[in-house]
Amino acid sequence: MATTAHASNTANVSNTKGYYIALLCSVILSTTGVFIRYLTEHYNMPPLAIAFWRDAFTAIVVLAALLLIRPALIRVRRADLLFLSAFGLVLALFNILWTVSVWYNGASVATALVYSSAVFTVLLGCLFLKERFYFAKLLAVILCLSGCFLVSGTIGGSPWNSGAAGISIGLLSGLSYAGYSLMGRLASRRGINPWSTLLYTFLFASVALLLIILLRSCFPGANAPVAELFWLGNALPGWGVLFLLAAGPTVLGFGLYNVSLVHLSSGIVNLIATSEPAFTIIIAFFILGEKMTFVQLCGCALILCGVAFLKIYEMIHAAQQNGYFSKRARPTKTAARTKSNIL
Repeated sequence: MATTAHASNTANVSNTKGYYIALLCSVILSTTGVFIRYLTEHYNMPPLAIAFWRDAFTAIVVLAALLLIRPALIRVRRADLLFLSAFGLVLALFNILWTVSVWYNGASVATALVYSSAVFTVLLGCLFLKERFYFAKLLAVILCLSGCFLVSGTIGGSPWNSGAAGISIGLLSGLSYAGYSLMGRLASRRGINPWSTLLYTFLFASVALLLIILLRSCFPGANAPVAELFWLGNALPGWGVLFLLAAGPTVLGFGLYNVSLVHLSSGIVNLIATSEPAFTIIIAFFILGEKMTFVQLCGCALILCGVAFLKIYEMIHAAQQNGYFSKRARPTKTAARTKSNIL
């Protein structure tokens, strides 16, 4: 019994730790919009070029850090290397679909649609990873998705003019994001260190994006690959921002995302990730001076309520499993008689 209780308490601590890490990850990733916005507005940099350099710089930074701190994490099993290459392709696919969705649908609709990943992750996690599905998780998904739609401004306006093709691309970006979450969970189950996962997924993703940029140049009207890749030229501030985008929020954000998948199911981690737009709005309000509407404020509240509700439910569920809410057993007559004899 003591061993079971200890194991349960350990699991609860790990679960709580996972929530904190996932929330911190969302806060960090929410700052990426500031960097990307700067690059697109000041330099009109092509999105695919941003995605490539972001992934490449991330891989370089993680490689350098591991060489200095824990070189052993660079070595992975050959079977895991094959898995990580597939993982990197999923990340590259997500980068492409997200970029196309923003171009096709606009930022607000693309943001709302990409977080359909919460639904996909919960369903696919139950189907393929045998993760637990329960009503509280479904309710949390509804709350968080509703909040995402409010925060992105897709409710109350008329941004949905991209048609079925645009909506399909947006939903596919959500599906690919769900795929990233599921493969991250699989990586943790295979015993791959989260930072090793980060290194190789971004390395393979950058290679895939480079090949796509090179192949795309074969089509009429496309930018020359060298011109697209080195769009910033000798603009050192631009390169600095691009490097900071990778070395800061990308390394820490995606690294912590992978770490959180060690402690939590993919569905819960992806659900917590829906808080990213809320944090982005808050950061934009305080740092960039952007206005926050009442609708967006309500959306932030819905997202945070969804995450908090799920955590509270899991705490109560864990307490019930540990018997904290069960009535104390009354002493039997024999026990009472023994006690009186002792006294």
